[in-house]
Amino acid sequence: MWRLISTFKDCLQPRLKRLYPDHNVDRLLERMAIVASRYHFLQESCDREDAQWSEKSCLLITYGDMVQKQSEASLVTLNHFLLQYLHHLFSGVHILPFFPYSSDDGFSVIDYRKVDEGLGTWENIKNLSSNFDVMVDLVLNHISCHSKWFEEYKGAIAPARDYFIEVEPKTDLNKVIRPRTSPLLSPVNTVNGERFVWTTFSNDQVDLNFANPDVLLEIIDIMLAYIADGASMIRLDAIAYLWKEIGSSCVNLPQTHEIAKLLRDVLDNVAPGTMLLTETNLPHDENVSYFGNGNEAHLVYQFSLPPLLLHTIHKGSASHLQQWASSLEAPPQGSTFINFTASHDGIGIRPLENLLTANEIDSLVSTVKDCGGLVSSRSDREGRDTPYELNSTYFDALKDPSRPDDIDWQILRFLCSQAIMLCFRGIPAIYFHSLFGAQNNLSGVKETGQNRTINRGKWSADTLHALLDDQKTISSKVFTVYKDLLEKRQNNRAFHPDAPQLILDLEKHFFGLVRTGENGSSVFCIHNVSSRSQMFHVEDLGPLAINKDRFVDLISGKELQGVEEFKPYQFYWLAG
Repeated sequence: MWRLISTFKDCLQPRLKRLYPDHNVDRLLERMAIVASRYHFLQESCDREDAQWSEKSCLLITYGDMVQKQSEASLVTLNHFLLQYLHHLFSGVHILPFFPYSSDDGFSVIDYRKVDEGLGTWENIKNLSSNFDVMVDLVLNHISCHSKWFEEYKGAIAPARDYFIEVEPKTDLNKVIRPRTSPLLSPVNTVNGERFVWTTFSNDQVDLNFANPDVLLEIIDIMLAYIADGASMIRLDAIAYLWKEIGSSCVNLPQTHEIAKLLRDVLDNVAPGTMLLTETNLPHDENVSYFGNGNEAHLVYQFSLPPLLLHTIHKGSASHLQQWASSLEAPPQGSTFINFTASHDGIGIRPLENLLTANEIDSLVSTVKDCGGLVSSRSDREGRDTPYELNSTYFDALKDPSRPDDIDWQILRFLCSQAIMLCFRGIPAIYFHSLFGAQNNLSGVKETGQNRTINRGKWSADTLHALLDDQKTISSKVFTVYKDLLEKRQNNRAFHPDAPQLILDLEKHFFGLVRTGENGSSVFCIHNVSSRSQMFHVEDLGPLAINKDRFVDLISGKELQGVEEFKPYQFYWLAG
């Protein structure tokens, strides 16, 4: 039997002792060795000779059936579309859960080990991985109540009878921080009578009991199976809520961080080169805590960026964005940020805590509603409903309420926001809808009754091809500029994810930062975030621009010197 090498064992042993002090840790290590032995071949197949990331690194976020063609598996259709339009623009693709599911568009998984028949097969995932780094969701906090595990729990069949968390309904759970307004405990009929199980997100998504090491071992085996089937990045969905302890907030507990570190240890030793991303839609300090000391996640989302950018464009002031960006610390070595503006979920409100005032947050919520968006709530510690996320496509969230029908104006505002995101230190991740300026899917919301459907519309392949071929459409206009920005970005070393960034101290209607490549060359990214033309003095670029008498815009090729007029929402990426 393949055995854990001593250094690997030395990593795991103290973690398992902290997680499971009442268990036989030596026996757990033996079981861990059995799981790892099934995937010993990954040590060679996953170990990459090239760097983890570069300025060419860019992720696409998409559902497996975002593009559909009749009589063809959706994953096949998606692969064809990616190869035709996006292959040279994206290094990786995050395929949102493609497993059989019962709700939440895939995040209530019925079977972790199967591909939904309507989407395709594991072979289709492997085909995608031959052209892209594939990110797969490990939905580890919860599983569908229609899963085999939960059916076996209800029947008291081992081992799944101990895979879930039972709590007496009279238990005081007031300290638990909630991301939803639905009941935390859900009743279920079992062979032993009625029981109440922990359901953080919905009564269809039953939380797993990680206090039981059997659950951890199952999840590790599933994670390694994903890598064997083509994944090179693993996204830990909703990991912040993983460990439950009565009397605590049940968010970001030490045991949760310990599990993140343990999963990182497993990847580093069994599937080296595979990257771990944590999904923690929380205030910034809590979010970045999942870097650990460089021993937890390789990748962490910049969750504060999407709502801050919305606030910036709507107010025509970059003051809060500049203040937040100036406070960012560089990630630990071997780690980096994932920068994004939109995803399959809504635009989180909690990441704005301590960044905007309550009145400013209320104003943003009201503005997005005026733009046709929706708002989802959560229960705070006093049991009150409070806004949790804004539901809208990012494109429609940037309508100008004073000019709601001016699409070209909306496109300017949207592209300015995307250009800012692309400049930040880290790896950009772009939701499929953003590439094509997708608008709110209100008919879908009416059909499903779910706010998040507003940002989860699908296209027929023929329709999307036609939209991109017609230069007058929103999709074509947005994609043409977006494509150009991505091409320009990936050809400059200053945009390497590890290249330092310096936030410029500019007047509030400008947001500017400097990225500096390893060869010392700098790119000055300047954006007019206001609805009016503004005069920019090149001398305001600061000390890094001293002794440079002219600058050339990487996007347009235009030369700038002295004083330059920036039109509304205009931006330049300037190289000296």
